[in-house]
Amino acid sequence: MPPLHLKPTMDEGGGGAKKAKARKPKPTLLTNSHALLHATIRKPFLKQILTIFFLIIAFYVLYNAFLNPILHTTATTKNHAVKVYLYDLPTRFTYGIIHHHTLARGGSRDASDVSSLKYPGHQHMSEWYLFSDLARPESERVGSPIVRVSDPDEADLFFVPFFSSLSLIVNPVRAPGSVQEKAPVYSDEKNQEALVEWLEGQEYWKRNNGRDHVLVASDPNAMYRVIDHVKNSVLLVSDFGRVRPDQGSLVKDVVVPYSHRIRSYQGDVSVDKRGTLLFFMGNRYRKEGGKVRDTLFQILENEKDVVVKHGAQSRESRRAASQGMHTSKFCLHPAGDTPSACRLFDAIVSLCIPVIVSDNIELPFEDTIDYRKISVFVETASAIKPGFLVSKLRAVTADRILEYQKELKEVKRYFEYDEPDGTVNEIWRQVSKKLPLIKLMINRDKRLVKKEPDCSCICVNQTALR
Repeated sequence: MPPLHLKPTMDEGGGGAKKAKARKPKPTLLTNSHALLHATIRKPFLKQILTIFFLIIAFYVLYNAFLNPILHTTATTKNHAVKVYLYDLPTRFTYGIIHHHTLARGGSRDASDVSSLKYPGHQHMSEWYLFSDLARPESERVGSPIVRVSDPDEADLFFVPFFSSLSLIVNPVRAPGSVQEKAPVYSDEKNQEALVEWLEGQEYWKRNNGRDHVLVASDPNAMYRVIDHVKNSVLLVSDFGRVRPDQGSLVKDVVVPYSHRIRSYQGDVSVDKRGTLLFFMGNRYRKEGGKVRDTLFQILENEKDVVVKHGAQSRESRRAASQGMHTSKFCLHPAGDTPSACRLFDAIVSLCIPVIVSDNIELPFEDTIDYRKISVFVETASAIKPGFLVSKLRAVTADRILEYQKELKEVKRYFEYDEPDGTVNEIWRQVSKKLPLIKLMINRDKRLVKKEPDCSCICVNQTALR
């Protein structure tokens, strides 16, 4: 087949026509950007800038994928924390009590700034630690389940920082048989009554009859004169030994630990370093349920490897108690004038296994701590049988003692008021758990017809578990 010949066009020449020049494509935005990018990355300095830019993008992606959710969760948790309003009480109920305590012990009357006075150390210092916690900046309140608010309308709960336990001991106890030269200047009873008068004049107290208020009454005698006026509130108590079932209960109140008064043990678990089997140092003679102490003294004071000493609170006694608890396997905890006593918490922070001889004792934080893992419980009737207690303790193996000590070391922080996430935060957690019940009772009160109480269920104050 002969080759095909295409007809020449005008531009291709033919018939003497001129050959046309090749047409260049018009530049576009895409081609300009592409050329610019190539020109840019040829320069080392600009390459570095581009690398940094891509690293920033990569970090931003990682931040949103991993870190931001954690921070968002933390912020969300804070937003959902229980909101607590700290009452700005008149000075007479807070630092004024510290001032009177200082004056009663020969301190200077010149106190232009009473807020600079130091709160004195004693076993019922929970009121001071909780007040101090709320008074500090929010950024320092590590791990707290509550947040302080400055607007009372935002508050879920109201904290009343009355130093009720310190108020009890402002006037020093007189020695038996001594004559009081003149009447004391300070009156705890009058201060209690003045506090109630002040509270009952507050809008937020009247709004819910004090149900959403929190007061510390750690000493068994604290607030005794006015407790019927504040019994709707959440009371922070050491036990229920001095309150009636309609005044305090596990349902609405919180059991808080005494502040330990001896050095916390910093060593590791050990049996070899603890040569004493059983240790106790404290008042031998007590009232009511504490009468068992004298019987225990008689049974134990001549036992081998057992140390029981009579001693009142003093700096020297605390040093001796620290040494004794730190070198003993078991520490005796009999009832005091009420079912609880401070030595239980001294023993815990000493890793000295508490031997609890107190049939009606209430213990703090029992929804968190299983005390059977850290303590030995002995019924009073058995404990006062000669030979029973020491035989029971000598039968505990070295391995079992180490298990007790390891558990004590795990829970020790719950009884350390100075720990950043210790006793104070746990108390606030316990208080926070009362909020649903508080709201239930508030709403229930508002819809009930006011009449004589018929406590067939969990009504106005019949909330005791007995």
